[in-house]
This record gives sequence, C-alpha cells and structure tokens, in this order.
Amino acid sequence: MDSERITDGRGRSRLKIEIFIVLGLSLGQSAVYSIVKLLDKLSRAPLKGQTTTLNPVLNDRQWFDLTYQLLDIAFALVPVALVLLLLSQHGENAFRRIGFTFRRPGVDFGLGFGLAAVIGVGTLGVYAAGRALGLTTAIVPAALDAFWWTVPVLMLSALRHAILEEVIMVGYLFDRLRALGWNIWSIIVLSAVIRGSYHLYQGIGPFFGNLLMGIIFGWFYTKVKRVMPFVIAHAFLDIAGFVGFALFGAAIGIGS
Repeated sequence: MDSERITDGRGRSRLKIEIFIVLGLSLGQSAVYSIVKLLDKLSRAPLKGQTTTLNPVLNDRQWFDLTYQLLDIAFALVPVALVLLLLSQHGENAFRRIGFTFRRPGVDFGLGFGLAAVIGVGTLGVYAAGRALGLTTAIVPAALDAFWWTVPVLMLSALRHAILEEVIMVGYLFDRLRALGWNIWSIIVLSAVIRGSYHLYQGIGPFFGNLLMGIIFGWFYTKVKRVMPFVIAHAFLDIAGFVGFALFGAAIGIGS
C-alpha cells in the first residue's frame, strides 16, 4: 500500500506493461474468457436453464483425475509466485509488503471470518435473486467423484482461488497502481470490476455479487494494509461451498 510513486516515463511504461502481462497470464485472461463464455451461453439458451459446474472431473480414471486436479491447482499458482518475485525487487520482502503473513493472526482471522460470514449470506441472497430473475446459471460447486482425496482436493482448490485472487487483485494490483499515481477509489473499482468480470461465466448475478465483494475487500485493505484477512475470508467461503456441496449434495439446494 505504501509503494513509492514512479514518475519517470520509462519506469511508468515498464510498470504498465508488467501489469498487463501479469493480468494476461492470470485473472485478466480469465475475465476475457469469462465474457466470451457468457456470450456463448446467452446465444444458446436462457441462463436460467443452464448449469455451471465448478471443480469438475478431469479424467474418468481416479489416479489420473487426482493428478490433473493437483497439476491444475499447482500451475494456477505460478502467477502468484511471479508477482511475489516482482514485488520483492530491490531486496524487499514481498510477503510483508502486502501483508501475506501470519504476523497478526488476531486481525487476520477475526476480520477474515467476519467478512466471510457477511459475504456468505450476501452471496446466497444474490444467487437466489439471480436465479429468480433468470440472470444466473444453476451452479454446482463440486462435481468430483467420491474418493478419499475428494475433500482435501476441494480444500486445496479453495485455497488456490483465495491466494490467486487476493494476492493478485488486491495485494499486487493495489501496490502497482498506487505506484502509477492512481487514487484509491479508482483502484478499488477497477479491481472489483475485474473480479466481477472473471465470474461472468456463471451469469450476470455473480458479476454483481463479486463486484460488491471486491469493493468491500478493497476498502478494508486500505485500512488494514494486509491481504491475509481476505485470503482467509475467501478460502473459508470456497471451502464451505465446495466441501459442503460435495458432502451434502443437492440437499443444501445450491445447485438447483
């Protein structure tokens, strides 16, 4: 959050290119694909009659499915390693720079669980409204076959999403845009819009739900200057959704 502002033209141009590359390798790419997927779905049938499956089976053979799942999770985190490397230039500790540490567990877990509770209720409300208005597809949070490794893989998948999204969309993007001289609300809004955009493949409703989540996370980040609470909140939300659905299925009504 306290990154030094870059004023020389060459440095600013290099930083803009860096941001473009990072987003192009990660969540910016996801946003573009998500928009195209939404257009594809809209051109086929009304959204209310379609289903979006998260965490699908990747192979019909157990051990290859497990292998593909783990590879998918591992390679998705490579952009996180990249931004941490970029943020550690000049010998600075990137983890401390964006607060991706456990140095303040009280703040991190307290704020994280509090945000998860509030946003979790809001997410269910937005989903229900989106389904009622025909703006959101039916979402199946997990469709893995039942094996001994199913729950651990779903938990790892949740952690993958939490770390990838919060480190890049909050920690990295806020740092870099502040260095370019952006005002804080412009950064919050841009980050939230991108966050909403890469959820568009689920329908219009999830766009607005995640847009609001991005604004809330961004505003709190300007206060605590630590990304860890949002990683915890995001992980808790996804673990509850993924594992809860896998264990209880349609009985909890998420995918209907």
